[in-house]
This record gives sequence, C-alpha cells and structure tokens, in this order.
Amino acid sequence: MPLAHILPLDGTAVLFIILSFIILISILNHKQTNKKFPPGPRPLPLVGNVFILDRKRPFKTLMELKEKYGSVFSIQLGLRKMVVLTGYETVKEALVLKADQFAERPDIPIFKKITKGNGIIFGHGDSWKTIRKFTLTVLRNLGMGKQNIEEKIIKESEHLVKQFEAKNGHPFLTTIPINAAASNIIVSLIMGERLEYEDENFIKLLVLINESFRLAGGPYIQLYNMFPMLHHLPGPHHKVLEHQNILKDFFRKIFIQHREVLDENDKRSYIDAFMSKMDEEKNDPYSHFHEMNLLCSVTNLFVAGTETSSSTLCWALFILIKHPNIQMRIHEEIDRVIGGSTPRAQHRQLMPFTDAVIHEIQRFADILPMDLPHETTSDVILRGYCIPKGTYVIPLLRSVHRDTNHWEKPDQFYPQHFLDEQGKFVKREAFMPFSAGRRICIGESLARMELFLFFTSLVQTFSFHAPEGVNGEDIDLSPVGGLTLVPPNIQVRALVRSRNT
Repeated sequence: MPLAHILPLDGTAVLFIILSFIILISILNHKQTNKKFPPGPRPLPLVGNVFILDRKRPFKTLMELKEKYGSVFSIQLGLRKMVVLTGYETVKEALVLKADQFAERPDIPIFKKITKGNGIIFGHGDSWKTIRKFTLTVLRNLGMGKQNIEEKIIKESEHLVKQFEAKNGHPFLTTIPINAAASNIIVSLIMGERLEYEDENFIKLLVLINESFRLAGGPYIQLYNMFPMLHHLPGPHHKVLEHQNILKDFFRKIFIQHREVLDENDKRSYIDAFMSKMDEEKNDPYSHFHEMNLLCSVTNLFVAGTETSSSTLCWALFILIKHPNIQMRIHEEIDRVIGGSTPRAQHRQLMPFTDAVIHEIQRFADILPMDLPHETTSDVILRGYCIPKGTYVIPLLRSVHRDTNHWEKPDQFYPQHFLDEQGKFVKREAFMPFSAGRRICIGESLARMELFLFFTSLVQTFSFHAPEGVNGEDIDLSPVGGLTLVPPNIQVRALVRSRNT
C-alpha cells in the first residue's frame, strides 16, 4: 500500500522531506570527500560557503582564502564543490602542462539555457573541439592576424576618431562608440561587412550586451546558477535570456540573407563558411555543423569580440587621465615614431613604452579576474591533491596578475613591469589576460592588434582629460562588478592635438 495512503502528506511535509534529503546528501557529500581533495572552509548544508563570499566581487574572497588554504583549495556553492587554482605556477601547471585534463567547460545553468552546450565558449567534447578548430581556420583564412585585417582596424580607427572629434571637447561617455568600433572588427569577419554607428539595431545590441554582462555577473545570477530551480521565479535571469533571444533573432535574419546569396566559390564571411560546411555534411546525422552550433558560435564571437577589447580600451583612457605623466610619455613616443602617419602594427616594436602601457592596462584592469570556469576531463593530481573527473575548476587569474613572485608592484599601475633597464619591452610569463591552455581566447591575435591600433590612433589624435572641475588624478577607478570588470561610468574630454607631419 502506498505510503501516502497510510500517512497523508500535505505540501509543507513534502517540502520538509525534500529539504531534509538535500541536507542529508550535502552532509554525506562532505564526509565522503577524498582526504586528498583540496582543503577549504567548511560548508553549511544546502548553501555551502555562499555566505562568506563577497557577492559583488567574489574574487576578493578567493584571494583572501588562498592566504589561508594555499595555492589549491576548495569552496562549495550550493551543492557543488569547486576547486580554485591560484598563483602563476599552479595555474600554468593545470591549464598548460596538464591542458587536456583541464580542457572541459562545466554546465553553468544560465549559459546552458542559452547555448544548450553548443558554440565555442561553452561547448563540450567533440562538438567543441570540431567547432573551435574550424573557427580558427576560417578566421585565419579571413585574415585574422594578417595585413588585410590590419587595414580593417585602421579604417575602423578612423571612424572612431571621427566619433570622438564630433564631441568638440565636451565630456561624453566612451562606452558605446568604443563598443561599436571593437564590435565592427569581429562583425566584418562574421558577416563580411561593418555596421554603421548610427544603426539603431546595432546600438541596441551593444546596450543589451553591456547589460547582460552586468546582470550575468551579479549576485542573483550567481544564486540562480547554484539553484537553477529558481528559473520559474521572477528575476534578472529572464532579462538575460530575453537579451540573448533578441541577439539570436538578429543573427537568424542575417542567416537568411546569407543563405539567399551563398556562393560556394566565394565565401566572404564566417557565416558563409559555416553554411557551406553545413551543406557539405547535411546527410551526416552526427555532424556538429548545424544551425544551433552556428547560432551559438556567431553570438559567442560577437559578444566576446565586443566586450573584452572595448572594456580594455575604456580602461586605457581612464588610466591615462589618472596618470597624465604616462599619457605625456606616450604622446612623445608616438610623435617621435609615427608622427602624423597612420599607426600600423609594425610600429609596435619601435614603441616599447606604449606597448608596455597597453600590457600593464590588461594586467591591472584584469577584465576577467576569475577566468571562465574549467572542468576536469579525468581524475588528476595537482600539487599533491586529487581532483576528480568532472570537478568545476576556477583558475583565479587575479592571483596570477597579482602574484608577488612575478610582479614588483602588483597592486599598482606600473608600466615598468614590462620594461627592462634599457627601456626595452620584455614579455612576462605571468601574463594571462586571454587565459591559457586549450580554452585560451580564440581571438587573442586579433585583440592584440586591435588594442594597439585603436589605442595609438586615439592617443595620437587626442589628449584625454576629466570633465572641467574634476581632478583626473583623484578619479576612483574601482571597477564595476559583472561577468567582466568594467571601468566606472566616467565622462571623458578628448581634446584634439596638433599632429606632427
């Protein structure tokens, strides 16, 4: 006879039984953890260590915990145990020396809802490997890292400079024009053409991306990822999903346009190349080249290609305002090396100070302090600890970029980190703004070229200042929390300089 017939249960009793079961599982999970599993703070039943985290800047809590537990430690959020890797040597050992064992991406509820495991960033297994390899090949064929993409960036720099000139020295927010410029480079690869800054749909997408990044890194989405059963309740996760649907609808319309004129002998964009591959494998039921993978890959490229480069450039302008002596030295180097000519990638090796400043901006701004999470593909031993297959792993890039063993002044903006005694540029191994290993940013070479050319074009043309009445050196550059760390919403004055000829 069913238990319910013997002992009727109301809703409260059922809820109590479910919660008791979850708590029991949590306790057993804690007791059964391998003794060689990395140490960490003792979790509470059901919620884990959520209450000890700085909800707006969780990386700060993790930086504090590494001082107590060492370079490899664990935390628990909800019922999920996570391993945190800190310091350059540890992160390198995991992501580079044991790359295959740390190459997966865990299921994160909000992103699983968006991608269903497809695409480049949150893809899994063979699908991810196939699409990533294909994407790298196509982007290189389209010119990523080569002279023709350099010409696109130079042309886009001219558009961006005109946007700044149109402000006539009045204070303005730099976010949208810089977003648009950075986005247009990846858009030209994805679609084969750029979009106009006045295009309302384009600007709308950029605004939605900015808001999505802010919401996705916020406390509520963190809670949602711990307890995805919250999906049916009101909350900002619905706004994030709505934004993504708008972005997907935009690209679906683009797909229709490309399909109508697709020429197998003239593939001018990533979309063309992917559609051609879809046609080639249309009779293969196991093919990874299907519309959902195309949609997710294109949106991944669009969002990632917009957000990180543009945020870094925004940081750059604010840092120059706060450090006018550094801005002056860059002006001097640009005037000496480039003069009134067009900045080009080949100038980089002749401009060690400017190059050092750009690298230091990336290190100091630390756009993605917790990296995107990884997952182990097999049981692995790291620093004497056993990390089981399927473990959620956080490579704490903040700890790499603040590692006192590798940086003389880790908490200060100090371009000399990348200069030797003779003032020549030097590479630093503890520099991972694009992550490392199998999941390293697919557009690293493109982003490096963008940053140099956009930055030098802007600083060649303008001197940057705070609004009148504000002392630039007193500006608080505390980042705004989100999925990435973006600079505060500060207005900038761009005053045209007289160019050398």
